[in-house]
Amino acid sequence: MTQPPEPANQDPVTPSRRDRLKPLELIGFSAVLGVFAGVVVLLTTRDLVLGAVFLGIGFIVSIMMVALVGLGGKPSQDDLDARKDLQQPNDKPNWH
Repeated sequence: MTQPPEPANQDPVTPSRRDRLKPLELIGFSAVLGVFAGVVVLLTTRDLVLGAVFLGIGFIVSIMMVALVGLGGKPSQDDLDARKDLQQPNDKPNWH
């Protein structure tokens, strides 16, 4: 049996600090929207349990909407280049 050739050493991709903190920013934004919904319901009904329920619902709905908007964005050129590298090795043109 022949051994497949070792893949070429590629420089590891190190995301910037902003790229690493982006998910935390989105979760924080969703948390703020959830707290806002919970506080509005709490101030209008004076029911703590109902306010907590709406806080949770607001958080989940806002995080789902943020995720859907993020999926709808066009990938950058760096992402497209990285996907091409993953789809086809350098030594075989008809890999798939």
